[in-house]
Amino acid sequence: MPVILAAVAGIARELEVPALLDRAVKSACELVGARGGRLEVTGPEGEVTAEYGRAPAAGAVELPIRAGEQVFGTFTVEPGGVGFGRREREVLGALAAATGMAVEKAVLVDGLRRRERWLEASYDVTRALLGAQDLRATLRLIAERARVVAGGTGGAIALPDGPGRLVFDVVEPPGEDSERLTGLTVPTEGTATGIAFTTRRPVVVRDYGEHVQNEQRDRAGPMPAMIKDLDSAISVPLIVGEETLGVLLVAKFRDKSPFTDSDVQLAETFAGHAALAVEFSRAQEARQQLAVFEDRDRIARDLHDLVIQRLFATGLGLEGVSRLIADPGVGARVAGFAQDLDGTIREIRNSIFSLQAPAQAQGSLRAELLRVAVDARDTLGFEPRVGFDGPLDAAVPDAVRSDLIASLREALTNVARHAGASSCSVEVTVDGLGRRLSLVVRDDGTGPPEGEGRVSGLANLAARAARWSGNCVLAAAEDGGSRLDWTAELPARAGEQGSGR
Repeated sequence: MPVILAAVAGIARELEVPALLDRAVKSACELVGARGGRLEVTGPEGEVTAEYGRAPAAGAVELPIRAGEQVFGTFTVEPGGVGFGRREREVLGALAAATGMAVEKAVLVDGLRRRERWLEASYDVTRALLGAQDLRATLRLIAERARVVAGGTGGAIALPDGPGRLVFDVVEPPGEDSERLTGLTVPTEGTATGIAFTTRRPVVVRDYGEHVQNEQRDRAGPMPAMIKDLDSAISVPLIVGEETLGVLLVAKFRDKSPFTDSDVQLAETFAGHAALAVEFSRAQEARQQLAVFEDRDRIARDLHDLVIQRLFATGLGLEGVSRLIADPGVGARVAGFAQDLDGTIREIRNSIFSLQAPAQAQGSLRAELLRVAVDARDTLGFEPRVGFDGPLDAAVPDAVRSDLIASLREALTNVARHAGASSCSVEVTVDGLGRRLSLVVRDDGTGPPEGEGRVSGLANLAARAARWSGNCVLAAAEDGGSRLDWTAELPARAGEQGSGR
């Protein structure tokens, strides 16, 4: 009896299901002289199996592992010699009962530990907010903490990217595969992430990588390596009030153990806290941007009301003086100074628009082009200078606008990849009749590469220009570096759209 009590006590001390099962099956086989035994239970990590000795054959004794009315699994033991007597069956029954209660306790302890880890993750996000962390850093922290706590291999945040689309904006952990997955766009229909976003309910899937590959099969480019290995995944919406901010995705790679119902419930609770954190970050950024916009607006007003008016008056005065000068050469020089002042006024007006553009409507073409230039700052290592001339917003229709924005983005990407430049300028112009659009990108780099087709994306640029009866030419600039000229013919009426000629 003391030996049996010691075995029961040893089983009861174990708080991890795998170790608990190993001890239970070994103790049972040794106490009753069994040839071998197997324990199979459903624990926090799914199906867990432990074996001792040889695998039980037909005719082995099977006992349920239960606690109260709940059955956790089966205890199978193959007798040795002449079989089991009454005493051996009583021992096995006692050990099976002890194992059932120990498994129940281990499940409860594991649940408490999981809740504690998710709660700590929520505290981490809150502490980051109190430390004035920006929105992107907050999103990255949410993905990283969810991945670690849920036992996933990867975590990601998908955000809306236009009607019917989501984009994986943040992916953890960092690495080559994550970089390839970051920016991947998926539809809201037919994907687990999209369904979670539209239904505002968690979605759990198996073989997620195969599902995504089927959905993306007709899309251009190879699928990231990490996508192919995706197995079990949880997609949980980030909800604040009536708004769905995005989707939190936690996935396992090359791991067949599924996420449990408890994992889903805890992830959903964490996502609710995380969504509040995201909303708080957005509110903080909005307040900071409002303060910056107010300051920029004041500077813009001062430039317009004071500087431009004085320069304009000075320019008019110089033009008048140039007509009174008898010496034609001197008069031409003075008139040239007046023209220089006109160019300076245009530059200041562009600067005023740059200051005011973030606060203006998102439909502004100038504002969108400025955003592309600002976004290229990290890859270029500097911010390109951007200038505008002509009625861009009035003359350029939506269809041409999208090609212009894409062409500017690709042109700046090519500068970053191939030019080795330290500065870059962008000029976007619509002629006085509103019929011709031109984009000029200059850099002070090494010049265009030798041979055709060496610059990535040049064929795409030419195709977009040809769609609007324009052309695209990359050549060496007169003062060094490269010059890209991209043109498009605009429809006769503002707002007219077409497919080009």
